[in-house]
Amino acid sequence: MRCPNVPGAAKLSAVQRIVVGVEDSGGARAALAWAVEEGRVRGARVEALLAWSYLAQPSIEEDEGFDPGFDERRAEALLARVVDDVVGASPTVDVERRVVCDLPAHALVEASEDADLLVVGRRGRGGFRGLLLGSVSQQCAHHARCPVVLVPHENTAR
Repeated sequence: MRCPNVPGAAKLSAVQRIVVGVEDSGGARAALAWAVEEGRVRGARVEALLAWSYLAQPSIEEDEGFDPGFDERRAEALLARVVDDVVGASPTVDVERRVVCDLPAHALVEASEDADLLVVGRRGRGGFRGLLLGSVSQQCAHHARCPVVLVPHENTAR
C-alpha cells in the first residue's frame, strides 16, 4: 500500500533500522516490545535509545526530584534494565543500546535522520507540563524524518 501523503511511507516496505525511544515507563516498554516484534518480522535492526540530561532525567516517577548524581553510567544501567526486562534473556532480535545526553524529543528526531522507522510510546501526560514542554511523542510525530509509530499503553491517560 502506498501512502503518498506520509513522509517516508515508501520506505516502510524496506525497513532495515528501527529506532525506539526508551525510558522506564509503561508506554516506552510497550513501544520497545512493539519495535522488537516488528524487527523480528521484518528482519530489521532495533536500536533502543535512551536520552537523558539534567533537564530531562528518565524516571518512572513523574514527580521525582532533580538528582545531581544522575549521569551517563546510571542512564546506561537504566537502559540495560529496561531492555532486559522487556526483551528477556533469549531475544529474537539483537537490540543495540544507545544512551545520548540530550533532550528526548531532540535526540529521537536526530536519530530519525538515518532510521527507517521511529517508535515511541505515549505517556499521556497532560496539564501544565504538557503545555510548557510538549510531549515527546508529539514532537517526534511533527518533526521526525522518517515514519513514526506511536504505541499507546493500556494505562495511558487520554
